[in-house]
Amino acid sequence: MRKAKPKTSKVTARKVASKKVVGSKPGVQSQADPQAQLDTFLDKYTSEVAAFARLALTKMRRLMPGAIEMVYDNYYALVVGFGPSERPSEAIFSIALYPDHVSLCFLQGARLQDPAGLLEGSGNVVRHIRLFTAGSPDPRRLDDRDVCMLIASGLLDAKVQMPAKPQRKLIIRAISAKQRPRR
Repeated sequence: MRKAKPKTSKVTARKVASKKVVGSKPGVQSQADPQAQLDTFLDKYTSEVAAFARLALTKMRRLMPGAIEMVYDNYYALVVGFGPSERPSEAIFSIALYPDHVSLCFLQGARLQDPAGLLEGSGNVVRHIRLFTAGSPDPRRLDDRDVCMLIASGLLDAKVQMPAKPQRKLIIRAISAKQRPRR
């Protein structure tokens, strides 16, 4: 009789047991405390990258006070998406953390006007701006006039607009069982 192989490639929010994420590593917080869980994910990075990411997340929360935040602790990166609802397809921005840099992704950015030429990428949908590169941090990058103009344009041109009434919510959407080193 053959034993079935367990499927552990991706743990989603739906596979949450009473106090632990199924298949998660020791020390991962329960789904009941997503902020503590996000902090655990951020702590995997160097202190420099984690500090910059926390600053970027705080600024994005200020710019989008009613956003639903969706967290994906993926194989390659930790991603926090910001959108008007819990539907990932409606997300407008995301902050993506890699071991050596942090990017602001415009998830509907291919159609944005970018007179300053800040947006990188050539795909059909997404563009990004590298906010931080290890060794050359610039905590004011999100305050840059041209970056703020792109964020404002992204909000105005979004397929689904942000709700008028703030409803901030943090959701852990996925945790990859296997991950690249974060440092």
